[in-house]
Amino acid sequence: MPTPTIEIISCLHAAVIVADLDRSVEFYTGVLGLPRVDRSFNYPGAWYQIGDVQLHIIEDRNYQAPAIDLTVSTRNPHIAFGVRDLDAAQQRLTAANCVVKMSNSG
Repeated sequence: MPTPTIEIISCLHAAVIVADLDRSVEFYTGVLGLPRVDRSFNYPGAWYQIGDVQLHIIEDRNYQAPAIDLTVSTRNPHIAFGVRDLDAAQQRLTAANCVVKMSNSG
């Protein structure tokens, strides 16, 4: 008898742990322009709405991000956003001193 499956119908949110909430808010709000949404929690964080999905940025000042190997761009921790104008997005990120590295898949 086959094992019953769980029918997942959507992704509600993804959480990203950061060491510096202010710096992260500057990026997600100031550079990317994501709209913040209200949150009712008493720990440091910022919630963003992206279409039907929320992005939860949660601060842990003791968090140390794993080392990233920029030569292997598709196997590092990441979030992929869809944009209407890739060239304009790259220009904005570059102007904000962000490193832009495209994967082979686009």
